[in-house]
Amino acid sequence: MPSKENEQAQVLGFRNVVRLGYVSLFTDVSTEMILGVLPFFIVMELGASAAILGIIEGVAEATNYLFRVFAGILTDKIGRRKPLVLLGYGLSSIAKPLFAVTSSWSQAFAVRVVDRAGKGTRTSPRDALISDSVARSEAGKSFGLHRSLDQVGAVLGPLLAFAAIPFIGIRGIFWLSFLPAAAGLIILVFFVKDTRTTTERKSVFQNARAVLSRQFIFLLVALGIFAIGAYNFSFILLDAGSLGIKENDIPLVYATLNVATVILGIPAGMLADRIGKIQVLCVGYAVFLGTSVMGFLVTGYWLHAFLIAFLFGSYLSISETVQRALIPDLTKPELKGTAYAIYYTLIGSCSLAANSIFGSLWTSVGRSAAFQYSVITSIVGIAALFTFMATKGRLEH
Repeated sequence: MPSKENEQAQVLGFRNVVRLGYVSLFTDVSTEMILGVLPFFIVMELGASAAILGIIEGVAEATNYLFRVFAGILTDKIGRRKPLVLLGYGLSSIAKPLFAVTSSWSQAFAVRVVDRAGKGTRTSPRDALISDSVARSEAGKSFGLHRSLDQVGAVLGPLLAFAAIPFIGIRGIFWLSFLPAAAGLIILVFFVKDTRTTTERKSVFQNARAVLSRQFIFLLVALGIFAIGAYNFSFILLDAGSLGIKENDIPLVYATLNVATVILGIPAGMLADRIGKIQVLCVGYAVFLGTSVMGFLVTGYWLHAFLIAFLFGSYLSISETVQRALIPDLTKPELKGTAYAIYYTLIGSCSLAANSIFGSLWTSVGRSAAFQYSVITSIVGIAALFTFMATKGRLEH
């Protein structure tokens, strides 16, 4: 007899995933219009250093992941997904245009944190909703599909920014970003279906203990080792400037990064379903390793900026698709939100450390030293994943 989870998945299916993908597509058009120019805006116009940029991005991402924790726990408690997804998308949509009225990096810092709080509020419930909508055997393909639709918006956003900047300026881009975000909210409200799960009456700590099997803990250790050196896209865009890319052309570099995520999202998810998620995740980490090696080896040629951006986007597409699809394999259906909360707690903490360390190394020692640091952590992280694969069977007992 099919389980309640499978019956619900059969009813919702890929249609719900696709609709969520379109919500993310329009929201990412909005977000990526901004993110393609934001690092330069903060450093060049608002006067922040690379170290301050690293702290801003680190704190913003830590906030993002902290709210993923709260939302992940809460979605299991209430047995609903969509209300928190809607709250998160709404908060980000309202926050982003406020960059247009900032006059200092500290004000931009505050807006960035609010925007990331919105992203964090929606992410764990949204991932649980995607997982609820399809059978477990199709999780990789579903997350890959969602990721690819999401990144179509991430390609269109920088291109729109590139086309519009000569006419309305960077601050005008911030105001314009609200329109696609509003379109995403309309799709979410009227077309995405919610799911209902068994509500968890146990305490948060009891739920966490139930999720933290030996397998799950070992996996978190491996992911954390890698994540402690995984800088975010802002430094790829900042590095593009040092390779000869002009400020107004930075959105094209960002669009290149996002093209890679569109191309590889679905294939990476399908390959993970077929040959194994850990194996494909190792490939993604290896691509990041190659990106970081190029970061400290190449200098002064503008074409390298586009190649590095494409490699970094490939890493993001593979790793984020597979890691999100991997979590449901290691937990019970009614505790998916809590599992994602624990996972995002780890990734958020490591992101804060990684971006702060990377930015500090960049400022105090140089870009080569920063990239070399990430080479070391990625090598150790890949080795830890191989160890997890080798011991996975024994950890089940």
